[in-house]
Amino acid sequence: MFKNKNTDGSLNICGARITALRKKLGISQRALADKIQLQGIDLSKNAIQQIESGERFVTDIELRAFAKFFKVASDALLD
Repeated sequence: MFKNKNTDGSLNICGARITALRKKLGISQRALADKIQLQGIDLSKNAIQQIESGERFVTDIELRAFAKFFKVASDALLD
C-alpha cells in the first residue's frame, strides 16, 4: 500500500521547516515566493501557503530551490 501522507496527514514534511526559516528571516510568504521565482521556479504566495500548511506536495526541484535560498542542505528541510 502506498503512503502519500505524513503521519500528521500533511502532504509534505518540509512545510513546517520552511515556515520556521522564513519567519526567522522576517519575510512574508509573498517575498519568499518572489525570491524563489528569481531562481526560475514558478511559485505563488498561495503555493507557499499551501506548502507551509502541508496541503501541497513539494517537488524535488522546489525543495532544491528552497534549500538554495535558505542556504541549507536539502536534508535540513526534511528533518
